[in-house]
Amino acid sequence: MTKADIVNEISKSTGVEKAQVQQIVESFMDSIKDAMIAQNNVYLRGFGSFIIKERAAKVARNISKNTTITIPAHNIPAFKPAKSFAAKVKGAK
Repeated sequence: MTKADIVNEISKSTGVEKAQVQQIVESFMDSIKDAMIAQNNVYLRGFGSFIIKERAAKVARNISKNTTITIPAHNIPAFKPAKSFAAKVKGAK
């Protein structure tokens, strides 16, 4: 499902114009992005959490050049589904 599909589904179910729904969806996604850039987690009860995971520094190898490099510690965005949501997805076939 794409963002356009989501906009179409919401527009059909609510009767709101697609342009308005598009703006709302974009605004929702921007709010989540801004919160995570500010190092804040986003919790949506019954759906899941957008969290920031911390990756430790590590040493990696470039096999073709036979060199080692150090990858510094960094943060990455991640999604953790709610237990009820994950259970429904596991049960769906």
